[in-house]
Amino acid sequence: MNLTSAESGTSTASERPATRARRPARSRPDGDQPPVISTSPLAAPTVPAGVATISHLTEKLAEYMTEADLKKVKEAYRFSDEMHLGQVRKSGEPYISHPIAVAEICADWKLDAQAIMAALLHDVMEDQDVKKEELIERFGSPVAQLVDGLSKLEKIEFQSQIEAQAENFRKMLLAMASDVRVILIKLADRLHNMRTLDVMAPAKKQRIAGETMEVYVPIAHRLGLNNIYRELQDLAFSHLYPMRYTVLAKAVRAARGNRREVVGKILDSVKNTLSMAGIEAEVYGREKTLYGIYKKMRSKHLTFSQVLDVYGFRVVVDSFPNCYVALGTLHSLYKPMPGKFKDYIAIRKLNGYQSLHTTLIGPYGTPVEFQIRTQEMHRTAESGVAAHWLYKNSDANMTDMQQRTHAWLQSLLDIQQQTGDSAEFLEHVKVDLFPDSVYVFTPKSKIIAMPRGATPIDFAYAIHTGIGDHTVSVTINGEPAPLRTELRNGDIVEVVTDPDSRPSPSWLSFVRTGKARSAIRHHLRTINLPESINLGRQLLRQALGAISLSPDLPEPLIERLLNESSAKSLDELYADIGIGKRMAALVARHIFGLLGGESASVPVDHNSASDLDPVTIYGSEGVSVQLAACCLPIPGDQIVGQLRRDQGLQVHTNDCTVAKRQRQKEPDRWIAVKWGTELNRRFDSRIRLLINNEKGILARVAAEIGESDGNITFVGMDEDKEHVLHQLRFTIQVKDRVHLAGLLRNVRKVAGVNRVARERA
Repeated sequence: MNLTSAESGTSTASERPATRARRPARSRPDGDQPPVISTSPLAAPTVPAGVATISHLTEKLAEYMTEADLKKVKEAYRFSDEMHLGQVRKSGEPYISHPIAVAEICADWKLDAQAIMAALLHDVMEDQDVKKEELIERFGSPVAQLVDGLSKLEKIEFQSQIEAQAENFRKMLLAMASDVRVILIKLADRLHNMRTLDVMAPAKKQRIAGETMEVYVPIAHRLGLNNIYRELQDLAFSHLYPMRYTVLAKAVRAARGNRREVVGKILDSVKNTLSMAGIEAEVYGREKTLYGIYKKMRSKHLTFSQVLDVYGFRVVVDSFPNCYVALGTLHSLYKPMPGKFKDYIAIRKLNGYQSLHTTLIGPYGTPVEFQIRTQEMHRTAESGVAAHWLYKNSDANMTDMQQRTHAWLQSLLDIQQQTGDSAEFLEHVKVDLFPDSVYVFTPKSKIIAMPRGATPIDFAYAIHTGIGDHTVSVTINGEPAPLRTELRNGDIVEVVTDPDSRPSPSWLSFVRTGKARSAIRHHLRTINLPESINLGRQLLRQALGAISLSPDLPEPLIERLLNESSAKSLDELYADIGIGKRMAALVARHIFGLLGGESASVPVDHNSASDLDPVTIYGSEGVSVQLAACCLPIPGDQIVGQLRRDQGLQVHTNDCTVAKRQRQKEPDRWIAVKWGTELNRRFDSRIRLLINNEKGILARVAAEIGESDGNITFVGMDEDKEHVLHQLRFTIQVKDRVHLAGLLRNVRKVAGVNRVARERA
């Protein structure tokens, strides 16, 4: 098969002396699939099927590259062409067409020669086993580093496809942290893959489209690459929901004709009004993406005909002050809708985006959205970090957008240092890629952007890890607030710290940001390491006993176990079990297999296992063992333990409804536990009373609880509609179940108390 290049001085692949043995033509297994180039015997001169050319690429590059750089790019093309010789895609096209297409997308962003070379070479390490050293020798270290960051880790054996995917993303994102060009090339690669996905099997389309929507679309948004963000979103939507996409596309095409008159009238009115006000501006209509329309229909439960703002308008003015002058002019032309104005110029988005957004009531009562920005803001909005080169600027010359991007990339390194697990790292990054944001203020009026749903704990960790670790309370807008409160736009947040305070495992149930989550988990792993090791040892001993194995493992077996589990020591393995990162039952089955048995044949009888060597609970173990807040178990209750990932062991009562639901979903995470004999502390318990609405009743009940040696920590009250009876809710501290029963008997005798009972989940 001949591959030709249109530029002068480039020979065809068949004319070059081969430095490697030619590989047989094969179809690449992943989603890189280009469309088939249609040909006609009557059309001349056309590029015949099976031929790839870089003439279009060199035309683009010649606009901004020197001859010396162009020469380097052509050499990279020749090498890539030679390495991929004989390799084909599922459509039957030569594989080299894909790297050329990726390089063309990068050329649209005017990336430098090193990035274009890396785009052309991005698959040679992964597909053709080219060594990094060879790339360094031929093209230099920077290009080799870029290609290495883009290459998958196929040589490493992973336990699952999910783990392999997570590790690939981890490597790519960390490479991106040192050079943002890595992710720009990767996004171009993914964009071409998505454009040419039609030849794939439906199941593979769904997987690749889902991965694109979940990871690459948010990354493009986070880096401010609006054009690629919108296109990737629509392409992923078309493959995830092809029928919905088709129906919606047809409806939008029909709407274009129906609304052409309205759009034309608005355009003429806006242009004339701005011209009369002396404002030079470009005004043009823009259409919502199909996915944007679909998302609005889903979130607001609307039909297509009810989505009125399918079209919007963009006003690009010549200066910063004229943004606000144009806003006032538009507000005088059409009436603004209350609550629909957003100033992203004064408070820009996380990705550097700046514009004024306003929604006006246009002709015929139709809501119309306008975006007002300068030319510079428009370039940033469309191209994000590709508009200004992060890697060419010193810190002193960085724009604000570059500094924000740089800070986010550096936060990836911070999360990686605190996270050993690739899947966990990817989980944290996905959380931070969530596009919606709220903007809150420090007491000194500094603006902090947080993901929607963030809490004061997230805010504290965003300021500094040390502040987050020592947070004890918070005030929002001058009022005390719970640590799990969701922050809103404009909140003024003040954090109170204590040097002796430490993170609580319960924070993991409500924190939103990856930085906060990874810092809390890191603290729980390190600060409470001895406790986690001890718990893990007990759990593994129990799991081994359940399959009739001795807990005393011989040294050679321990060495093999550590090698195969990637743990550095037995204590590290125990700690991972203690915090719920590894399952004791699975480790025990693995040990069974190392001893010569087959793990599939290990008896898995949870009922019998629960009778063997239950873990003893004293209630004062700290963060590795927690008493569930849903049912508040106390000594004397029948209890069961749940191993929660990175939160240790949580103890529930046997009849807890929450526990019953969760036990059905993950039966392997439940173990037998029992109360210890020496319990020198008090335990929280909730009780509920139905009382008459009469004077002094609360005082009498509180006095009786005190005389019964109970300690009240919380009081709540609910009224009924007739205001005749009240429900009192107490959280009290008692020694055990016997103590609680005696206290309830005494409270039941108080005049005015109709009913009293322990409150259960």
